[in-house]
Amino acid sequence: MINKELCDKVVAIAKKGGSFIREQRKSFSLTAVEYKGLNDLVSYVDKETEKILVDGLKDLIPDAGFITEENTITLKDREYVWIIDPLDGTTNFVHGLPCFCVSIGLMHNGEMVLGVIYEINLDECFYGWSGGGAWCNGSPIKVSSCNELSKGLIATGFPYTNYDRMTPYMAVFDYCMHNTHGLRRLGSAAVDLAYVACGRMEGFFEYGLNAWDVAAGCFLVKEAGGDVSDFKGGNDYVFGKEILACNSGIHNEFLGIIKNEFSK
Repeated sequence: MINKELCDKVVAIAKKGGSFIREQRKSFSLTAVEYKGLNDLVSYVDKETEKILVDGLKDLIPDAGFITEENTITLKDREYVWIIDPLDGTTNFVHGLPCFCVSIGLMHNGEMVLGVIYEINLDECFYGWSGGGAWCNGSPIKVSSCNELSKGLIATGFPYTNYDRMTPYMAVFDYCMHNTHGLRRLGSAAVDLAYVACGRMEGFFEYGLNAWDVAAGCFLVKEAGGDVSDFKGGNDYVFGKEILACNSGIHNEFLGIIKNEFSK
């Protein structure tokens, strides 16, 4: 069931959602913004895009469940589960900053088996299926070959609702400022992960994220030859609200730094 044919269909659905987002951005007004919580923005665009995605995906695997950011449908206890972020980078979107995407992941019995991330502004679709490798717009992608953290470019996301772990986070941030090629904060965890998968950046770390932020991206990093873990080096990164995703050359080095700071 998990094959290129299924992935191609998911890509088409992601692009349909992306087309809607692109069209809405032309006339979008900040007056349409709602707040789900502190600094947690949403709009009719997120909600309508999610409906487009769910309507398309529910026919591909009729018995599949869904985990969706805007709660269009919440069926979690199934063999197959779609994990959807209809608009990752909502804050960028509402301010007209061009980095946001559609993210769709598929989980089978607790394991990610498919991922699609459609970055709308550059019209780049990153996708992959279990055993099929990772791709972008028809070309295979892989993580970079850099094997020293000091030569890597690192992505992160600034905490915006949960500040409980700011001390260790800022310690890692400070280390990366002094000991890497630099830090980037693009505003979309899914895009960050896609860029690690295709070798544009060497690593990504963040805490406080939800499953829909990382499900597709972490799968793509692994299919592209990278390593993904939680901050302890374990596998609780989809639902565990902490993630470290890197190329295989720097993951252990970076993990040692994160373990040291987040265990204090």
